[in-house]
Amino acid sequence: MTEPGQLPEEVLVLIFCHLSLPDRAAAARVCRAWAAAATCSAVWHDTNISCDCEREGMVLPYLSSCLDHIHNLRLEFEPSREPSRQVATELLTALAGCAPGLRGLCLECRGEKPLFDAGRDVLDAVHAICSTARGLRHLDLRCLPFTLDDKLVLQVARGCPELRSLFLNNCTLVNSVGPGAVLELLEACPRLCTLGLHLASLSHTALEVLAAPDRAPFSLLALRCACPEDARAPPLPNEAWAALRHRHPGLAVEVELEPALPAESVTRVLQPAMPVAALHLCLSGDPVGSVRFAALYYAATLRVLEVRTTASAELDASLELLAARCPGLREVHCFCVVRPSVLHAFRAHCLRLRSYTLKLRREPHPWRPTLVE
Repeated sequence: MTEPGQLPEEVLVLIFCHLSLPDRAAAARVCRAWAAAATCSAVWHDTNISCDCEREGMVLPYLSSCLDHIHNLRLEFEPSREPSRQVATELLTALAGCAPGLRGLCLECRGEKPLFDAGRDVLDAVHAICSTARGLRHLDLRCLPFTLDDKLVLQVARGCPELRSLFLNNCTLVNSVGPGAVLELLEACPRLCTLGLHLASLSHTALEVLAAPDRAPFSLLALRCACPEDARAPPLPNEAWAALRHRHPGLAVEVELEPALPAESVTRVLQPAMPVAALHLCLSGDPVGSVRFAALYYAATLRVLEVRTTASAELDASLELLAARCPGLREVHCFCVVRPSVLHAFRAHCLRLRSYTLKLRREPHPWRPTLVE
């Protein structure tokens, strides 16, 4: 029975779920009732941890009794700061020792990466988790600036048969995940329905595997074209995309085209049958052709468009064409000045638009999107 003036444990649990790690630790030291609530499994089911907490010197001591309760972990750290990276590595290593209950892991790096080959310690800890977390379903490494390789993918394939989503499309100068490792991953994880890759890691054979009749429904394929390997990758035929789209009508493809991809290579990447839902263009060449291509072929699927380039009358005309042909667009962000007719076109034709960045004059950066009421 609850003492007079004392909140019930279920109420304390709801409150402690929203506290930072230092605040949870402080709450656990108040009294026995608060300590019981602060270490309750419901508090730790979905956990966000920032390794800035290493200043307190309490991350691992406090977490040691709660690691078993963590099902989904989002971990932030700064790789350029040695204490932050060390705490992240120690935490991941400790988690590997009690990882059977882990279902989701998302790693996010803040700040700058210190060295080109840095991150081996963090990646070794991820290896350890993937070797013990048989029930892991979601692994997101998009915000790791380190080079990912076949060894990691094969460890995931061997150790995580229940995997549902995997993001390897991270910001790195080198892509070392080969198409062969991806094929083994697809064979070992039949329930995988969301996959993020660099373009060079995807093959025609992988598209055929995903389009197989007995394959579980596949919902999202995120492709990043940002490395020299991506620019040299062989084209994926339009027929393969058409077969994949026919097999999975709900499939959405997200494409990021970065400056490493020459403008002449864009036509090898973008195919008419790709169900592109999000297109991010940050090309070294003129993106006008890519915007027009999207207007012609992705009218039924495109929901998000981002363009980073210089202003031109040709770009304005292509954006107006896209606005007229893509009524389902939800977001458009153009990081150059456009003429008023472009803004009017999107407001008139795209009635589902939720936010946009369409500036009519130069403004100080960063540019903030406008939310549609």
